[in-house]
Amino acid sequence: MIQKKFKQIYLIRHGETEPNRNHVIQGSGLDAHLNAHGFQQAADFYSAYKHIPFDAIYTSALIRTKQSVSSFINARIPHFALVELNEISWGVKDGTKINAAEQIIYNSMLNDWKAGLLDRCFEQGESPNQVALRLKIAMKEINSSDFTTILMCIHGRALRILLCLMIGIPLREMEEFLHSNLCLYVLSYEDNNWKIVTRNDTSHLQI
Repeated sequence: MIQKKFKQIYLIRHGETEPNRNHVIQGSGLDAHLNAHGFQQAADFYSAYKHIPFDAIYTSALIRTKQSVSSFINARIPHFALVELNEISWGVKDGTKINAAEQIIYNSMLNDWKAGLLDRCFEQGESPNQVALRLKIAMKEINSSDFTTILMCIHGRALRILLCLMIGIPLREMEEFLHSNLCLYVLSYEDNNWKIVTRNDTSHLQI
């Protein structure tokens, strides 16, 4: 990734939705709204970080990311919704309740990815390699912009894949990046490389 000027990215996962709360698989095939708890998380994040002079906001095209940063958007910070930042598609598994049987199937796919089998996916879904290709398109746009302090809101699996791309580690290691609803990663571009300054921070959340 070509980088000409210093940038800092505040990267968050969206707030809680009802599928999150009910342990339902939620990929790009579900465009769920935040629930009451998710809106409170968004309000908590805004209270903690509204003093940061963000030049731009990037979200996916899904409503849960836009709602998570709506207070910043309403403050008239330039906002760009990119479909390339959408969550992975879980295909036929989108909307599936994670019971014991489904957890075994899901874990088997994760184990395949950990083994480097990154073209594997659920039927009608996306593989990590496919998601990585579109995330690279989004990052090319972001890196070529004149914005230097950026707020980005995306999704759990997309976040893991994006962090691998940004710091240059293999996608098979993406489970290293823990996340929860409305968690924060801060990345700075230093010495021609992205570096993680803050990991999975939830100290801004009040409940």
